[in-house]
Amino acid sequence: MGGDLLLGQEKYFPPKLEREHFVILFERRQRLLATLKEHPGIRVPELSKYLNVSEGTVRNDLSALSEQGQLVRVRGGAQVGDEVRGQNAAFTARAEVNTEKKQSIARRAAELIEDGDSILLDASSTVYHLAHYLQERRNLRVITNGIEVGRELAKNPYNTIILVGGLLAADGNSITGLMSDFFLKEMHVKKAFVSCSGFTVKEGLTEVNIHEVQLKRRMIDCASSVYALIDSSKFGKIDLTLFAQSAQLAHLFTDGGLEAEWEKQLQESGISYTLCGKDDRERAA
Repeated sequence: MGGDLLLGQEKYFPPKLEREHFVILFERRQRLLATLKEHPGIRVPELSKYLNVSEGTVRNDLSALSEQGQLVRVRGGAQVGDEVRGQNAAFTARAEVNTEKKQSIARRAAELIEDGDSILLDASSTVYHLAHYLQERRNLRVITNGIEVGRELAKNPYNTIILVGGLLAADGNSITGLMSDFFLKEMHVKKAFVSCSGFTVKEGLTEVNIHEVQLKRRMIDCASSVYALIDSSKFGKIDLTLFAQSAQLAHLFTDGGLEAEWEKQLQESGISYTLCGKDDRERAA
């Protein structure tokens, strides 16, 4: 009788078949690691075709290798080797907080960015997720103070990435200071995408880091339109310094986990917003 033997609900492999299964599994995962090293940024569908296995099998292998510490899972694929060692561990941990919410926000916000746009991106973890969704864009001119944001976008050679100069923050992720401020005074861009550490309709967007505040204010002055990417966990928090009023926003993106009271306040204030998620809900002012 062909096929796997079943023992209760478990698959049972006779000793010889078990060894063969292990060898096939090991070799496939080694090919997977080699492919990731050779083609950084390759996605699950492409890996599936290259290895001639299902996408589900690829995801299972990626999860197993991640648990072994041989790679780091990212949206749509994984990173391995020097690429992983080069990442900022503190920033990576921050980017993984509320990941699904940030990704749903980033996915919708990315729809506003077209080939040839000039845009400003801050160094926030939500905007970092936005960068993932811009890999297929062409001829973008991107100005950012986010090192990880810049690294992600620089993978696409068709776009121009400008990293503003200045002081490197202690966490190694962002650049701030007077040099950045002077540089941005000469810039004018179509769209700016920013996040914050706290938001209320009345107080606006606030940040705990005063150096980030100065730079974000300058970013907003440079842009024709400002878009806020704020996950629902930030609503109701007021941090050290204000950098943008609600009225300065062209649109606000948040996630479907927003409490009804906050959505009511957005509606009453006339702010244009989108609740991002499985069933996106949008209201234009």
